[in-house]
Amino acid sequence: MDGFHEAFIQILILLAISVSVIAIAKLLKEPYSIALVIVGLILGLTEIPYLEDAEYYITQSDVFEATIISLFLPILLGDATLKLSFPHLYKQRKPVVSLAFLGTFLSFICIGAGAYFLLGLPLAVAFTFAALMSATDPISVLSIFKSLGVSQKLSTVMEGESLFNDGIAVVLFKISSIYLLTYIEMGWSGLGHGILLFLQFAAGGAVIGLAMGYIFSQIIRLYDDYPLEIAFSALLFFGSYFIAEHFHTSGVIAVVVAGLIFGEYGAKIGMSDETRTNINTFWDVITLLANSLIFLMIGLEIQNVQFNGNWILIPLAILIVLLGRTIALYFSTRRINGISVKERLLLNWGGLRGSLSVALALSLPEDFSGRDEVLLFTFSVVLFSLLIQGLTIKPLIKKLGLIGD
Repeated sequence: MDGFHEAFIQILILLAISVSVIAIAKLLKEPYSIALVIVGLILGLTEIPYLEDAEYYITQSDVFEATIISLFLPILLGDATLKLSFPHLYKQRKPVVSLAFLGTFLSFICIGAGAYFLLGLPLAVAFTFAALMSATDPISVLSIFKSLGVSQKLSTVMEGESLFNDGIAVVLFKISSIYLLTYIEMGWSGLGHGILLFLQFAAGGAVIGLAMGYIFSQIIRLYDDYPLEIAFSALLFFGSYFIAEHFHTSGVIAVVVAGLIFGEYGAKIGMSDETRTNINTFWDVITLLANSLIFLMIGLEIQNVQFNGNWILIPLAILIVLLGRTIALYFSTRRINGISVKERLLLNWGGLRGSLSVALALSLPEDFSGRDEVLLFTFSVVLFSLLIQGLTIKPLIKKLGLIGD
């Protein structure tokens, strides 16, 4: 009991720090996620009495992984799907589907090949790293889009891509880190097994999400009680995720599909205006708290990264990821009308990597050959992505003339 009490206090201290940083960042009208990463890095590189225990506890691999993947991921995905307008998503379905599916696969292949041939990583390690780099995190970018009045079209494309490519990237990560070498040894039959496993993960998650979203949409028709309906939404997000994972399918895709059904169909047939307002407000607060800890934790993770003189390879890894994103984006959208060259430039540079990549890297077992290299390159790319790309996205929007009302 004392251990739990102590752990709770330590998390509370970090939460107080992160909320304070958010408050200051909002006063300065700067992206709070980037400010949190910077503060986390400072805390991780310095020794502050009493904070050391809190930092050590939260940056343990199992704690970080469990917090991000099992606790925060269903929350963030669920909240995003509730807020995402289905009519807007449907209108932009071509670029979203193309980027989320074709773009993710192209990024996976390009980055994996680059890591294998240029970084000298073993094949399974190279494509494990590539899977981690195929997931985008638009939180910082979307807040900047909103503040500068960037078009709804670009916001929808970026958020829609992120929601679906997270699920695909997680599936590719599992296949690469566990089954890839076995499938390569099997030859063409191995390729068939790999495709079948991917479809099982993706389609299975979608079916579970569809069923859960429909069931909970019918349940809330029976009530006009927003506290209870908020509780149902929490059960939906976590239930979809863990049921899908239990049946060895994609929990991420299950939450995304369930949230879209619940937020569109469920809202139409079972939510009053009061319920909609309160459910959105509730998840706004929970998401803010989740993000406040996530980005602080990313900065703190510098304590667990072994650089060991790999400074020359880090810029090369960053370049490989940037080139992989560029190739994937331009090839997957080149036949889609309605997206200008300037908008493609913004979508390309705005494809940031974030907490999911770090959490998945930390989830690799200790005996995974190449774990340290994957963690090093993943952490380095995520830091570059959040700090350099994140801090330059606002000047880029102004330079491209994409500021709206």
